[in-house]
Amino acid sequence: MNQDDYQAQDATGLAALIAAKAVSAAEVLEAALTRAEAVNPTLNAIILSLEDQARAQVAAGTPDGPLGGVPWLIKDISAQVAGTPTTSGSRLFRDNVAAADSAIVTAYRQAGLVIFGKTNTPEFGLEPVTEPELFGPTHNPWSLDHTPGGSSGGSAAAVAAGILPAAHASDGGGSIRMPASCCGLFGLKPSRGRVSFAPADEGWGGFSIQHAVTRTVRDSAALLDMVCRPVGGDPYWLEPPATPFAAEVGRDPGRLRIGVLPGGVAGETIDPECAAAVADVARLCASLGHEVEEISLTVDFPAMREGAGSIIAANIAATIDGEIARRGRPLEDGEIDAVTVAMHRRGQKVSGALYVQSMQAAHAAGREMAKTQETFDVLLCSTMGQPPIPKGALRGDPLDLRGYADRLFAFMTNTQLANLTGQPAMSVPLAWSAGGLPIGIQFMGRPGDDAGLLRLAGQLETARPWAGRRPTMS
Repeated sequence: MNQDDYQAQDATGLAALIAAKAVSAAEVLEAALTRAEAVNPTLNAIILSLEDQARAQVAAGTPDGPLGGVPWLIKDISAQVAGTPTTSGSRLFRDNVAAADSAIVTAYRQAGLVIFGKTNTPEFGLEPVTEPELFGPTHNPWSLDHTPGGSSGGSAAAVAAGILPAAHASDGGGSIRMPASCCGLFGLKPSRGRVSFAPADEGWGGFSIQHAVTRTVRDSAALLDMVCRPVGGDPYWLEPPATPFAAEVGRDPGRLRIGVLPGGVAGETIDPECAAAVADVARLCASLGHEVEEISLTVDFPAMREGAGSIIAANIAATIDGEIARRGRPLEDGEIDAVTVAMHRRGQKVSGALYVQSMQAAHAAGREMAKTQETFDVLLCSTMGQPPIPKGALRGDPLDLRGYADRLFAFMTNTQLANLTGQPAMSVPLAWSAGGLPIGIQFMGRPGDDAGLLRLAGQLETARPWAGRRPTMS
């Protein structure tokens, strides 16, 4: 299978070719490995190769399942792959070898996906850029001097560069949508409870959820169908839909009431190119027959963000302190990155009462958003406050933690809200900057209405196709 034929297909298309015996699973895997060998030394998207296991799998025959034989990558956090380390981008966990697959990995195997590696992520998924000290930075295929976003930056860079058509990702504050925006991909964060974290506990107080970054909407829907099964003991869960998500793509979304946030969700000013992209897409939605109205939100954003920071920091402290207790020796200098050091210290100071108050602030945001969405089916805004930023710009050189928070929220202005409220949200690649960098547009739906977002995404994909637009790796 030549590279042009391989990269022209999405995962659904590859699976159909394999099922029809037009191409073998082994040929498809070799196409993925060939592309990875050509571009990964430049991108640094894949940080662990599992090609020997993948070759052995396809040599035994085409795997059963709806995506039988399609190559797959796992983000190096959240999902455990038996017999391989899950480092979470941290030197502290470089030897953390999984004894068994996570539920989502089991579901991927049952779908017939062929896992051939793991992708780069910032330490503990903390940043909207992918620059861990353990593995080094991942580069954006659209501009190698810029970030691919984070924390699923390795997966997004691999997909954008044509190594594979879709890859595993996770999202605790925008970590699917932000790299999708930076890399010109479709990124859906499902509703809370849609995808199980089993056997692990909830991610970051219920903020985090797993899914994928994809080139096409239909792949995202098909993959969600394969993993949206609750596991006994999940702290919260949603039943699989009566109508498969894949069947929703292509259906008429109806006449939607769309509320437009022209800047940041808290009213902040965003980059003019991002603001112009929002206005352009609002006009596109109106041309498709939707009712479009500019709105503002009443959420207490300072309390929400402060609370979210405390919850995340407490979770990071629990993770690090648990590993220290397990191994029986204290944390050593250089074992965790500087940003993580600051979060660890903050987390150790979070009291039980403060944690509860922080959760109450998150839930209050959910109540306010529910009121807003009694009137509006979908909210539209820029995914990011800026187009992709240069590598190293977030931390500063030299390291500048005093200005870090301001730079952080100037970049990831709009994504965290949906994590705290549990709403489904998606970044759709509908705009590019004058410099040729992708600009994603975010749509947030009502909790549980992942299907509604997928119907809208399919309509937008038809109206303004993006899958054929590829980076030149410059």
